[in-house]
Amino acid sequence: MTAPTRLSHIVHRTNELKVMCDWYCAVLEAHVVFANDRIAFLTYDDEHHRIAFAATAEFAPRPTVPTVGFYHVAFTYETLGDLLDTYERLLAAGIRPWRTINHGPTMSFYYADPDGNDVELQVDRFKDPLDAQTWMHGTAFANNPIGIEVRPEDLRRRLEDGEPFDSIMVREDELAL
Repeated sequence: MTAPTRLSHIVHRTNELKVMCDWYCAVLEAHVVFANDRIAFLTYDDEHHRIAFAATAEFAPRPTVPTVGFYHVAFTYETLGDLLDTYERLLAAGIRPWRTINHGPTMSFYYADPDGNDVELQVDRFKDPLDAQTWMHGTAFANNPIGIEVRPEDLRRRLEDGEPFDSIMVREDELAL
């Protein structure tokens, strides 16, 4: 069996094509590769498209309560500074995360797009994915697989004060182990 080499793109159905395009372009600093009144393709890198929107019918609205199904998509930034810069840029544009959390393997900020889909912006704690998997087999993750809420302003202060990335990324509950 051969595994895929990477995740290529995600596609959303929407009744708000322009609003969704504008939001994702703002959040991900993406650009529209192609769009008409029924479909749009966006990218933020060299891939032909990372996100697409289909407005090919009038779709039923999203349920107001959580349901079984796709939960969220995550985009990774290179550095904690990049994630915090993005947070501040979006905050200035009136786009606020609904949750900011240190999961342990990642520092993650969650946003809701105009259709109510969750989008996670994150930075990886570990350079080697196997180190992240090893951490996830430890006591801190077993005790709390969700993580600890954080304040981005505190993270920025710590980073600007010269605290090392590795220290900032340690969850408070790890220190007690």
